[in-house]
This record gives sequence, structure tokens and C-alpha cells, in this order.
Amino acid sequence: MMTKDKYIGHLLIFMVNILFAINITISKSLLPIHVTPFGLTLLRMLFACVMFWLTSLFLPKEHVPKKDLALLFFCSMTGITINQGLFIYGLTNTSPIDASIISTASPIFVMVLAAIILNEPITRMKAFGVLVGAIGAIGLILASGQVASGKSNLLGNMLCMLSSFSYSIYLVIAKPITKRYSSVTIMKWMFLFSTLVIFPFTYDDLIETPAFHGTINSQYILSILYVLFFATFIPYLLIPISLKRIRPTTMSMYNYIQPLGASIIAIMVGQDTFSLVKLIAAVFVFSGVYLVTQSKSRDDIERSIALKNRKK
Repeated sequence: MMTKDKYIGHLLIFMVNILFAINITISKSLLPIHVTPFGLTLLRMLFACVMFWLTSLFLPKEHVPKKDLALLFFCSMTGITINQGLFIYGLTNTSPIDASIISTASPIFVMVLAAIILNEPITRMKAFGVLVGAIGAIGLILASGQVASGKSNLLGNMLCMLSSFSYSIYLVIAKPITKRYSSVTIMKWMFLFSTLVIFPFTYDDLIETPAFHGTINSQYILSILYVLFFATFIPYLLIPISLKRIRPTTMSMYNYIQPLGASIIAIMVGQDTFSLVKLIAAVFVFSGVYLVTQSKSRDDIERSIALKNRKK
């Protein structure tokens, strides 16, 4: 039975992926004409870092010992720096459709890593749910009318794969720490570490943005504000809150909502058309998420065993 806490976790991660889906369309309008990929990445990190530290001033102070700071540094590298850096660089070296398909491997990585690190069982239902969801997501990507230009490249594909694997590591290792600290405390340190690491390598890209040369317009400003606030600060605020309540594999399954959301948005603005294939693919996505949600966790199995032992 799903508790109120789990409902909240599911709702929050669903919202996160809808915001990310909208960001796909908006970011495409910005890159690379208005801002370079690495310039936008640094801008997002700087904005989030400042916002989380400012927000923390209005909340109860949480002491983070050096041991946990080291873990948060590792989380920042896997969940933000390596994840975003490799994906952006990989995307510039391969086709967007290849990058999108590769990203569907994330729940598979998370499922295996959670089994190794957190001792979460890989049940038949969970494995089948991941497979069904992946088929649906790939179907949506391939059926999209927006197959963007770009040539497939082994290096770019490998970088996108490593990016996906890096974020999968983050989802698994961050699970325990979300129970010890607030979302703001976790993210203020993660974005601080990420900004300090990436700043020397991307500073020039940020300076090249039109904002530094006075060549900006209202549409550009609104798009940037969406990326910074609704595609960075808000989602990363909600991710640890959701991760605290639901399993990493379940969270990663909601990544499949992104191509679905992007497809719906494209249809609404007239950039794509509705088809039966897309409807079937959407059914596969939601079925996959449902199956993983209903699969038994380690706690469920342990409670079941304990209950059987009591009856004996």
C-alpha cells in the first residue's frame, strides 16, 4: 500500500521531469545562438549555488561534518558536474536522437547499482517494468517528428552513456544522505562544489553570452529565467525530497516522462503530430513506471518474511 509520503515523492519527481521536458524545447531555442552549451551549464550552476545559499539563510542551520561533506562532494561530481558536463560535451559530438536513446539506460544502471550498493532486490516485476518503460521511451523518441540533425559518433555516444551512468551513481549514493539533511543543505553544498570545479573551464563560454555584450531581448531573458529557475533551482530542490521518499530505481523510471512530455509540448505548439504509435509508446511508459512502483522493495520483502515467521 502506498503511503502519503510515497505519494508526495511520486508527485514531486513527476513535476521535476515535466519541468525538464519543457526545458528541452526552451534550451533548443537558446543553444548555441544565444549562449554556448558550457556557458549555460555554468550559468545554471552559479544561479543555483547562489539561490540555495541565500535560501539556507532563512532556514535552521544544519551542521555537516567533514565525512558527509566528502560524500556531498562525490554527489556533486556524479549528480551535477560529470553528469551535465559529459552530456553537453557528448551532445556536441553526436546526434540528439542518439543521446536521447542512450539516456533511457539510466533506470537499468540504477536498478543494478541499487542492488549492489543498497541491497535492493531485482525482482521480475521491476526488471520487466524497466524494460517496458524503455521500449515506450525509445518508441516516443523514434516516432518524434523532431529528429534533429547531427551525425552519430562513438565518442559522443560513450560520453552520453557515462553521463547517464554518473547520474545513476548519484541517485543511489545520495539516498542515505537525504534522510540526514534538508534538500537545501544538500544542494547548497553540491552546487558550491560543482561551481568551483567547473568555473575555470567554462568561464570563457559564459563571457561569450549576449548578456555580456548588450545583445539580449525579452524572449531571451524569459527563456533564460525558465532554465535557471524552473529547470534548475526548483527541480534540484525537489529531487532530494523525492529521493528521501521513494526508491532510486522508481525515481529513475520517471526519466521516461521527459520524451513523453517533450512530444506532447511539440504537438501542442504545432512542431509535431499525434499518432497511434505515440499513444502506444505513452502507454508503455506509464505501464513501466507502474510496474516498478508495484515491485517489492527490500523493506517489503523483509516485512513479508518477518510476518511469515510470526505466523509460524
